Amino acid sequence: MSVQTPHKFGDIAEDFADRLLDWYDRSARVLPWRVPPGSAAVPDPYRVWMAEIMLQQTTVAAVAGYFERFTVRWPTVFDLAAAADADVMAAWAGLGYYARARNLLACARAVVREHGGMFPDSEAGLRALPGVGDYTAAAVAAIAFGRPAVVVDANIERVIARHRLIETPLPAAKREIKAALAPLVPADRPGDFAQALMDLGATVCTVRGPACAICPLMADCRARGRADIERLPVKPPKKAKPHRHGVAWWIERDGRIWLVRRPDKGMLGGMRALPGGEWTETRPRESGIISVDHGFTHFDLTLALVRREPQDAAAEGEWWPISALDVAGLPTLYRKLTDKMLERDG
Repeated sequence: MSVQTPHKFGDIAEDFADRLLDWYDRSARVLPWRVPPGSAAVPDPYRVWMAEIMLQQTTVAAVAGYFERFTVRWPTVFDLAAAADADVMAAWAGLGYYARARNLLACARAVVREHGGMFPDSEAGLRALPGVGDYTAAAVAAIAFGRPAVVVDANIERVIARHRLIETPLPAAKREIKAALAPLVPADRPGDFAQALMDLGATVCTVRGPACAICPLMADCRARGRADIERLPVKPPKKAKPHRHGVAWWIERDGRIWLVRRPDKGMLGGMRALPGGEWTETRPRESGIISVDHGFTHFDLTLALVRREPQDAAAEGEWWPISALDVAGLPTLYRKLTDKMLERDG
C-alpha cells in the first residue's frame, strides 16, 4: 500500500481507500466464500455468486452452514444446473425467501446453457441472468472479476450515509450513496474495497453503538461524534403488516404423514408442506389443535393445525415417515408446526 499525503476532493481525503484497505488487510472476516486479502488465490465466480444470492436479506451467520452444504453437494455450476428442483428446494429449507432458490437453479442453468458454464464478467452480462439484480451484478463483477463496480448493500449504505451525513430517507438515499461512493472505488482492488466496507459496517459502523474511535474512516466522517448517529441511514416509517390466517391438515397413517408440494409460483413455491387451505384475513371456522405465528416480509400469519382422516389425502402428494420429517425439507413455517405437534403428542 502506497503512502501518500492526504489531499481532498470535496471534504473526503484522497487516501479514503488506502485507509479502508489497510484496515481490511488486518481485520478482514474469515468467510467460507471469500478469498482473504493478500492471497494469491483467484475468486471463484460460482462461489461468489452463490454467497451473494444466499446473503440477500439474510445474515452471514445463517448463511455459512447452507453455503458449505451447497458447495459440497454441488461444487460447480454444472452440478447445480443438473440438480433436481426438489433436492435444491429441500436443501434450501429454513433459509427463507424461497424465490431465491428457484432463481438459483434458473441462473445456474442459464449460465451452463447460454455461457458454457462461465459467468459473464461484466455488470451488464450478469444483470441479464435470472435472479441477478443491480446489487448482485455489481458485487460479483467487483469481487469475482475485479471490475470497478459500485457495490451498495445494507452495511455499505450505513457506512456511507454516516460518513457523508446523508439524511435523505431510504430508499431514495440509495442514489446519493452510490454517487458519493463511485469516485472512491479504487481501480486496483474494487472487490476488496467492497468487502472492506461490508466488514466495516458489520463490525465497526454497526447499527447500534458504532465503534467510531477505532474506525479507519473517522477523520473525515461527517457523523462522527453526533448523538443521533444511530438514526442514519434514515429509514421510512414502518407500515403495519396485515395479519392472515390459515389452516394446515395433519393427515396420518401408519406412522407416516401426508405431504404435498406447494405450487411453483407464490409463497414457499415448490416446497414440501402440509396440505391446507388458503391464507386469508378471515379467521378459519375450523379450530386447530395447535397453531403457530410466523412473519413474512409483507404479512404475518397464524397457521392452525387440524387433524383429518387418511381418506382426505386426495391431492397429489406423498406419505412421509414422521420419524424422518427432519429431512423432508419443510420450510420453517411448517417445521415449526410439525415440531409443536410432535412435542404435543410426546
